[in-house]
Amino acid sequence: MTDSAHRWMMTAVGAPMSRTAFEPRAPEPGEATVAISGCGVCHTDLGFLYDGVRCNHDLPLTLGHEISGRVMAVGAGAEAWAGQAVIVAAVIPCGECDLCKRGRGTICRAQKMPGNDIHGGFASHITVPVNGLCAVDEARLDARGMTLADLSVMADAVTTPYQAALQAGVKAGSLAVVIGVGGVGGYAVQVANALGATVVAVDVDDAKLEAIAEYGAAKVFNAGEIGGRELKKAVGAFAKAQGLPATEWFIFECSGAAAGQQAAYGLLVHGATLSVVGFTMDKVELRLSNLMAFHARALGNWGCTPELYPDALELILDGKIQVLPFVEQHPLDDINDVFAAAHAHELKRRAILVPTH
Repeated sequence: MTDSAHRWMMTAVGAPMSRTAFEPRAPEPGEATVAISGCGVCHTDLGFLYDGVRCNHDLPLTLGHEISGRVMAVGAGAEAWAGQAVIVAAVIPCGECDLCKRGRGTICRAQKMPGNDIHGGFASHITVPVNGLCAVDEARLDARGMTLADLSVMADAVTTPYQAALQAGVKAGSLAVVIGVGGVGGYAVQVANALGATVVAVDVDDAKLEAIAEYGAAKVFNAGEIGGRELKKAVGAFAKAQGLPATEWFIFECSGAAAGQQAAYGLLVHGATLSVVGFTMDKVELRLSNLMAFHARALGNWGCTPELYPDALELILDGKIQVLPFVEQHPLDDINDVFAAAHAHELKRRAILVPTH
């Protein structure tokens, strides 16, 4: 296993990543070493490499937190995981602290995020606690025409909006508005639709809007053509025409852009829930009193607790969330070219980097 073990290291902001051979750490009790099948390239990874978003782990660091693979070695107490196909949670709580025991694992102060707190998934192997693993039924995966590498984006891209939708309380008959439908936002549309909501998608890219209209968006708006109060009026008119409520909208900001955050905030109605899913270093100017006036609420969402992963996976295996139309695989050794293309917005689908074992 270790003869070909390698990982790509970020050494400095803006610098090309370098391939390094390494010896995978032997799993301790309650841990497993996973041979990585694929790792998705996320907006957060681009932020670390290009924008100077601070990592918790000192450089050099292997990025990547959307990981799928197969367990190759286990520590004591983890024997049941041997040989299992798995998804590695993008955020792994410790499971032992008071916060975790009270169901607040997303704010566990001992959590481990691959590619941030520990070396991540742009590698051939990773060693992680087994409480951060989600077992995959490969027969059902194969029936969907998917490989284990394809499923890697479930960690974060699918599970993060899934947790955000559950936290917000999306249900049948709801109106959900998703701002930014590339990557995480595209899956947010599918998640809300799967939970029974009617979904409005907002973006500045017509191609993305056309694509998501085939996968759960009942109405799309190009924010480059309609914005501000006019966008809110248009969404309201659509809601009225569909017999949907004029209040208590669920708004998901997934663009990770200042303009997207302002657009999302501008859609507040009475009783609305604004879920901030995307991330940007940019600052925006908002009138917080609108939350008071509309008796609305704004919620942050950090990752997804591992216990929710099986239900999110079930939506994929049942065909209620489609992954294949929105991903493409690339060799891990092309990582620098793929990152550059993603940063330049040249990729039409989310890249999955696949190592050679």
